[in-house]
Amino acid sequence: MTVSTPDATASVPTPPTDSWQIKLLYDGDCPLCLREVNFLRKKDAGRGLVAFVDIADDAYTPAEHGGVSFEAAMGRIHAVLRNGEVIQNVEVFRRVYDILGLGWVYAPTAWPIIGPLVDRAYDLWADWRLKLTGRPDLATLVAQRQQRQACGTGDRCRIGDDG
Repeated sequence: MTVSTPDATASVPTPPTDSWQIKLLYDGDCPLCLREVNFLRKKDAGRGLVAFVDIADDAYTPAEHGGVSFEAAMGRIHAVLRNGEVIQNVEVFRRVYDILGLGWVYAPTAWPIIGPLVDRAYDLWADWRLKLTGRPDLATLVAQRQQRQACGTGDRCRIGDDG
């Protein structure tokens, strides 16, 4: 399973694999998501505090990442804490930014009036993210992934093949 893309980590040292405090599950095919991940990688500065897990990688397996299915992870951002707890939505950003020493950026999202507004804004973004980035809808992405996985690593796809 790919945890990071080579082009995004070329200037960042490879961290120890056991130093992470949070696994950020992100869509590596989303240009806006990649922009955020690249920013966070720079802030992590090779410390390995955040393990970046590309859910768009066909090798992504839910069992290794808190049981978060591909479909769920594509629908809303998720993260897995060191203790196995799964968090999602704006809470993911609060935790990641806090771990990287930038907690002040998302601190207002926990305030009584601002928090619900930010949560609603994120819900709208998550609902429209695929369309706004020129991607197929979630059902299509899930079906495409299932088809690729059914094809396996062989030379031809077995879908619809009787033999």
